Amino acid sequence: MAQITVKDKQFKPYIGNDAILRSVKVVAEQINNELKDEFPLFLVVLNGSFMFAADLLKEVHIPCEISFIKVASYHGTSSTGTVTELVGLSEEIKGRNVIIVEDIVDTGVTLEKLHSSLTKKEAKSIRIATLLLKPDSYKKSIKVDYAGIEIPNDFVVGYGLDYDGQGRNLKDIYVLA
Repeated sequence: MAQITVKDKQFKPYIGNDAILRSVKVVAEQINNELKDEFPLFLVVLNGSFMFAADLLKEVHIPCEISFIKVASYHGTSSTGTVTELVGLSEEIKGRNVIIVEDIVDTGVTLEKLHSSLTKKEAKSIRIATLLLKPDSYKKSIKVDYAGIEIPNDFVVGYGLDYDGQGRNLKDIYVLA
């Protein structure tokens, strides 16, 4: 992996695809074990989670459903602090075990809004699965149940994560140089 340019910024190699896929398998194994007698609904937060969700669901071997919601709280390289729901949820949530699938959990603003919304819709349980967790940034009280990789509070791109809409297609993860 070599240093790359995305838009107007330089990024250096950070997490290779092999390490990412190993982490995805660990998360899937935890879900398979903990929810083996359930029928969870995986609620994938777009756009960033599409690669993680695709690889995760290939490794989840229990009966389940998958749906997508699109929210936004980023502009450029920083969180705006507000969440705009762009595409809503159409599935019935009441009495369901829901797993929110996130690409990255940092401030937790998006997570908090989704958790609140699902609680109001009377989900039986709400779990959080994320590829990346920034524990130094995450100060919310909502438990992150499944975290693939913990990283410092650095800006990353690739494997679904973007910088101003670019870089999502990279199979590896890069950090701002």
